[in-house]
Amino acid sequence: MKQSNGLSYQEQFYSDKVKLIVGVDEAGRGPLAGPVVAAAVIFARTYINKEINDSKQISEKKREELYKVIKENALAIGVGIVDAKTIDEINIYEATKVAMKEAIKNLNHDFDLILTDAMKLENQKTMVIDIIKGDAKALPIAAASIIAKVTRDHMMNDLAKKYPEYGFDEHKGYGTKKHMDAIKKYGPIKDVHRFSYKPVYRASQMSLFDIE
Repeated sequence: MKQSNGLSYQEQFYSDKVKLIVGVDEAGRGPLAGPVVAAAVIFARTYINKEINDSKQISEKKREELYKVIKENALAIGVGIVDAKTIDEINIYEATKVAMKEAIKNLNHDFDLILTDAMKLENQKTMVIDIIKGDAKALPIAAASIIAKVTRDHMMNDLAKKYPEYGFDEHKGYGTKKHMDAIKKYGPIKDVHRFSYKPVYRASQMSLFDIE
């Protein structure tokens, strides 16, 4: 049973012993602010959706639509969130793994195999297969990328209401010119910006501001 958009990589892993497959992906490794968010998604093997794709390949409007569709059709969804303070403490790579493990834990559902987008996860109760560019190959990973991205975008939109001068709803924490200009003008925000990232650290050293 194949999708016309090629997201059928997971099919090769189904067997008498593997009936439920988890797809895991993250959003927010690169931004200078905000959390890293991971999602885990389980679909029935028979589920097909030709519109689901890697979240980076579809528009914001389409992601929002598919976010609702995935929530309606998935057997289970789990989300894991690691904040900026923790990212600074343990580094983004480790924080991403923590978020992914939390997302899997929060599925609250049985499963037989975990597929991740190029991330090795230790100490899981089932086998983990990390797939390079998995979000462009396997349906459950692509769906997880959408859930993670939209969840994180909503969180950044909330931050934009709290700190309107930074424009988080526009750049979602990435290092755009507008964001960098705001950091230089107002200073980085404690527990929102990632001080372990060089642009933020440099700005914090130059800034007289300490926004709580």
